[in-house]
Amino acid sequence: MITEAEVNQAQQAWCDGLIRIGAVYRQGGDYRAVAAEIVDELYDYQDGVVFFKPTLAHGANTFRCSRKGAISYFVAGDADYPDDAGFALKVWKKVWYDNNAADNGIQIHGNIAITMGNVYLISEDNEQVMVDKTFVFRRCADGRLRLCVHKSALPYVPDAK
Repeated sequence: MITEAEVNQAQQAWCDGLIRIGAVYRQGGDYRAVAAEIVDELYDYQDGVVFFKPTLAHGANTFRCSRKGAISYFVAGDADYPDDAGFALKVWKKVWYDNNAADNGIQIHGNIAITMGNVYLISEDNEQVMVDKTFVFRRCADGRLRLCVHKSALPYVPDAK
C-alpha cells in the first residue's frame, strides 16, 4: 500500500528535480542528461503510459505522451517541439507544493495515489508563479512511485469587466 509519506516524498523529488535541472544549466553542465535522468526517475514512461499536460504547453504539442516530449518541455532544443522554451531553464531557486483539494489532498487507491493542489515557484529573478496541479502516481515494478498523470495549468483568472 502506498503511504502519504511516499506521495509527499515523490512530490518533493519533483520540486527538487526542477531546481536541479536549472542549477546544472546555470553552471554550464549537461542539463539535458540531468533532465533525462529526472524524467526517468519521476515519470512512468519506461513501463507505462503517461498523461502529461504541462503548464505552458499548447497547440499540437500540448500533451506529452513520450519521454522525448517531456524532456523537451523541461529543457527545450528538440526540433519536434519548436515552441518549448525549457520550463526548468527559468532556473527556479525555490519550488514547493501543497495538496489542498481536500483535508490532506491525497487519495490512495492500492498502487495508485492522486494529489491535487498547487505548485509554487520562485525564479532566480524572483519571478513568482503558482500553478494548479493534479499528479497521479503509480507504484512501478521496482517499487518506486512515478507519475502516470501530470496535469498543470496557470489558474483561471476571469476577465475584469
